[in-house]
Amino acid sequence: MGNQKITLLNVGDIILGPDPEPYFSEVKTTLVAADIVVGQLEVTHTKRNKQAVELGRIPENLSPLISNGFDLVTMAGNHLMDAGAAGVEDSIEWLDKHNIAYVGAGMNLEEAKRPVILQQKGMRIGYLNYNCVGPKNTWATKDNPGNAYLEIITHYELDHETPGGPPTIYSWATMETLKAMQEDIAKVRSMCDVLVVAFHKGIGHIPIKIAQYEQQVSRAAIDAGADLVVSHHAHILRGIEVYKGKTIYHGLCNFVTWVPLLAPSEDKDPDSWAMRRIELFGFEPDPEYPTYPFHPEAIYTIIAKCEIENGAIVQTSYLPCIIDKSGKPIVLGKDENGQKVFDYMDKITRKARLNARFEWLGDEIIIKEQ
Repeated sequence: MGNQKITLLNVGDIILGPDPEPYFSEVKTTLVAADIVVGQLEVTHTKRNKQAVELGRIPENLSPLISNGFDLVTMAGNHLMDAGAAGVEDSIEWLDKHNIAYVGAGMNLEEAKRPVILQQKGMRIGYLNYNCVGPKNTWATKDNPGNAYLEIITHYELDHETPGGPPTIYSWATMETLKAMQEDIAKVRSMCDVLVVAFHKGIGHIPIKIAQYEQQVSRAAIDAGADLVVSHHAHILRGIEVYKGKTIYHGLCNFVTWVPLLAPSEDKDPDSWAMRRIELFGFEPDPEYPTYPFHPEAIYTIIAKCEIENGAIVQTSYLPCIIDKSGKPIVLGKDENGQKVFDYMDKITRKARLNARFEWLGDEIIIKEQ
């Protein structure tokens, strides 16, 4: 193998629509300079679904994945079946045609659980991917398309036994699906030098909070042989921890995420989605972000970076980014805005009682164990 080094980048949720290439203009240089780039493909793309076509979610609009150097997309997620089986089939067909690997989804459970092994400079980087957030109709079966998945149980217990009062919430993965994941990891472990497990997990749009099951499944993956855990879904950043010397990114937030369907609304009907969203998540989308209607703190995002040398991860870090009002992610350096992302990540990591601590190294932020 010799003294070989590679740079691995992981980014968060990607949702593309019409004319998608300009949304990558501020990150392209960073992406194409890396050896391996991986992102979460949040929705499927097809011409056989009316809403997908209306939103520009057609296969041709996946083209920035090619021009920006993506090698792999993770696909397990709660929106996988939004456009039905056709969405899964047509997305996979396009990815295959353009030599972009995919993991976590397939036309049956065997395909969805199939690992991907990327080879670069004589090193083998393995990936597995699981959806933890449902719904159950996204779960692949022997004969039906869908996700590789973990089944998560949620239990609510009254706090101080006060009827109608705030509950204590417990959550955990079922032993059956957790064991199946660990068996998957054990099978692929000998096939690669570095193994990454990606989860679609977390509580959407809520700052800081990490559900109990998130640490359970992340640590179980490392106990079974994973070298790195990355996570998506919450549409807001989550903190970072180091477990047994290995880094867990609990949530990468969004990357290029074009969702005008959820744009700020003037509809004040108490039964409307616009008002229910405020009640559920405690925020109203900023009208100055018409295609990016997320929590105000979701303008902060990161690119997870790993340096791999001679078949082992030698350093993990993140590149601070901010989403501008047009919906573009912008890579920051050690400047005023970069420090804002640093401070935010430090705050949410500490408040979640996670043990990672950060320091600048040039224009990236190194992850250390406290």
